Amino acid sequence: MTEIRPATPVETAADAGPMVYKPDAIEVIVPLLFVVTMAWTTWHFPGFLILLREPGPELDRLAREWPLLGPIDWLMALASFVLLVVGIKTVKRAPMEWQDWGLFDRVSCFLGRVVMTIIALMVCVMLYEVLLRYAFEKPTLWANEVTLWLAGFTFLLSGLYAMQQRSHIRIYLLYDLMPRGIQRTCDVISTALIVTFAFFLVYGGYGEAVAKFLRWELYGTAFNPPLPATIKPMILLVIVLVAVQAVANLFRDWNLEPVIHTAADDIDQDELERLRRAVGSND
Repeated sequence: MTEIRPATPVETAADAGPMVYKPDAIEVIVPLLFVVTMAWTTWHFPGFLILLREPGPELDRLAREWPLLGPIDWLMALASFVLLVVGIKTVKRAPMEWQDWGLFDRVSCFLGRVVMTIIALMVCVMLYEVLLRYAFEKPTLWANEVTLWLAGFTFLLSGLYAMQQRSHIRIYLLYDLMPRGIQRTCDVISTALIVTFAFFLVYGGYGEAVAKFLRWELYGTAFNPPLPATIKPMILLVIVLVAVQAVANLFRDWNLEPVIHTAADDIDQDELERLRRAVGSND
């Protein structure tokens, strides 16, 4: 006799394929709007630099090359901040995600949702370019650089999300054999190494990143997006967030019971249960 279980946010029909988490509408709309407003704000950010820079040759260059801020620019910047706050407050854990979290974990999870949105947009841009290039023989000047730009943000922010989910590769062969006290010592050492790496990366790259940002260095192509001005500072910002997340993980996992890892950890238990129900329904 097949067991009947109550409905959950996860799809459980035997013929529906792998279990799929169905997010609420707000979990889709807020990250999408955040990406749109941040894209607008980033593209028009030289207008903000014009207000912040002291008089000099660089200010004159920015004023010649970029327009002054308009009401819509201020509105988009404000909307980006509001959507960030709303996204952090409304983000929800999917069933397959790490279940124990705090405030900073919510920040990382929301940025993970932003990464998922960026990936979808990146696919749309590439499909659009392929269609124009091979169907109409009218390739764009911007699709390749936009894809590269989005991929840079995806690479950086996905590392933060992976840290929050404890998804980075770890070797448990010796770790599982250690007493819990020694395991905690190993966790402290690994976290200290992450923080040390972040410190020296910021220490060594801060000057160059700020210089590229303040002069709004461009990529140097026909489309000429500000990849150097945005990606280099973003590297330093994200590595700091990764270090903070590593410290947060250390504190939140401090009192957890030791877990013995086996080959069964690599098996998708939800998929296995779905197959069992499918086989049972045919008996």
